[in-house]
Amino acid sequence: MILSAAGAAPGAAPLTAPLAARLAPVGKALPWLALGLAVAAPWLLSAYDLNLLARFMAMAILALGIVLIWGHGGILSLGHGVFFGLGGYALAIHMKLADLPQGEIPDFMQWSGRTALPWWWEPFSSPMFTLLAVLVLPALVAGLFCWAVFHRRVGGTYFALISQALALAFATLLVSQQDVTGGFNGLTQFSSLFGFGLTRPSVVQGLYWVTLAIVVAAYLGLRLLLASRFGMLLRAARDGENRLRFLGYSPTPVKVAAFALSALLAGMAGALFTLHAGVISPALVGVIPSIEMIVWVAIGGRYSFAGAILGTLLINIARDSISSAFPELWLYVMGALFILVVTLMPDGLAGAARNLIERARAR
Repeated sequence: MILSAAGAAPGAAPLTAPLAARLAPVGKALPWLALGLAVAAPWLLSAYDLNLLARFMAMAILALGIVLIWGHGGILSLGHGVFFGLGGYALAIHMKLADLPQGEIPDFMQWSGRTALPWWWEPFSSPMFTLLAVLVLPALVAGLFCWAVFHRRVGGTYFALISQALALAFATLLVSQQDVTGGFNGLTQFSSLFGFGLTRPSVVQGLYWVTLAIVVAAYLGLRLLLASRFGMLLRAARDGENRLRFLGYSPTPVKVAAFALSALLAGMAGALFTLHAGVISPALVGVIPSIEMIVWVAIGGRYSFAGAILGTLLINIARDSISSAFPELWLYVMGALFILVVTLMPDGLAGAARNLIERARAR
């Protein structure tokens, strides 16, 4: 049977009815507890720590999209930094233009010898165009890219390598076009968004609430999507494309739609991260960041939306703590964690927690 249950990992043993009944209240309480802590965070954390949490929550939005395509669609993307960057750069361009006096151009363009704005910067002076670009541009690029690849029935490892090459090409392009993208330094020094000063405490907290609301909406929306007919077809494409074709369904449109939705979430994550961090640069969108995004999801659990959020938060909090004290140690720690998860916890923290509960019940 190729239409597996919503959210289930392939080959995972189903919970028995008594155990499922006993775990139901726990499963319902944990998300509410996590939401309660997130709601209380502005009163529990300092302004700096709250800003860090908001950045990591923005990254969790991207991780939710990776769970959709990797865990439930069988599509491993090593280039999601591209779509993260498209959303971030789209909003950053608008904020750079909003801070400029009439008729002037950004300072890095002046240093590069330019005398006028590039033609494709000008539409970003419109807030509505910018919001549409943040959402539509990553989804459109992802949809066209996926259609070109999946239409030729290329997948698996080959797709992962092609997506990684896309991330490398995108980061290289950003660095090489210094006069229009800011080069290696990227775009930074933003002072306002749609007329609101980004340094005002009320605006900082407001952006945190917006980020939290989007995380919750994305989490609930993706769960509903997986419970629908689309979710069943997506898992069927993961488990057996040829059998799905035999039943009269083409897996390509389903996979393209899922990948485009994942890219849309990545674009939103990039825009929100840019707001909280105050910078977007090639160092945040290239090959290494794209691989790190996969590591977050692998450690949290690629079949679990809640696990992906937890993994993203834990890994980024650990990175901030460890790299601050021991800058050269973090890469080794992350590599060790990834090896540990791949060898001992292939379903991540979420899968390990489920297995522990089942073993305790068996005793």
